Amino acid sequence: MKDLILADNQDISRIGLKTLAVTFDAISSIHVARNKKEIVKYLMNNSESIIILDYVLFDFASANELLIMQQRFPQSRWIIFSEELSNSFIKTLVFSNSSFCIILKSCSTKEIKMAFTAALQNDRYLCNQITDMLVNSKDSLEEFLRAEPLTSTEKDILRSMAQGKTTKEIAYERNSSFHTVTTHRKNIFRKLNVNNLHEATKYAIRAGLIDAADYYI
Repeated sequence: MKDLILADNQDISRIGLKTLAVTFDAISSIHVARNKKEIVKYLMNNSESIIILDYVLFDFASANELLIMQQRFPQSRWIIFSEELSNSFIKTLVFSNSSFCIILKSCSTKEIKMAFTAALQNDRYLCNQITDMLVNSKDSLEEFLRAEPLTSTEKDILRSMAQGKTTKEIAYERNSSFHTVTTHRKNIFRKLNVNNLHEATKYAIRAGLIDAADYYI
């Protein structure tokens, strides 16, 4: 038995999802979350819940933030249920974690039920439209993964940065110059295509370089 957390701010969607959800005996109770903090509150009570989320209408800043949340509650399962999703968003979830089902609001009732079933069985489900989008994309999985090629040194420095250490402290610990660590820092930001330490820290958590439990979203 699993709880269902409805994180969808459209009334008509919630009504339809509740109607479908009550047909599954394996769903013990249904909760409505109005924002990210309420999702966390419900997951703190039951970390094995299923969250059905309209990502577009909710207060998540990026796919990486979703991945961080899932790593904080690794037994949770997610159904992303939105009108429209970008290729980059879909690839980030699909290629990084198997805990996400992804369907569009234009999908048939049959596909939505299949997503519920997959989530209850801890499986992944992608609707036909999402699958076609991935198959027809010009960017392969290998190309996507090559967008984040950090060396072992850069990973060590990123871990230290994420733990709040200054460039000066990192240079001292590594017996390196301030300039060398600064160069590594710039290369890390460039390779990850991020602009600040906060975004780099999110990557460090997603990559397992630091413990997600120590990072509050």
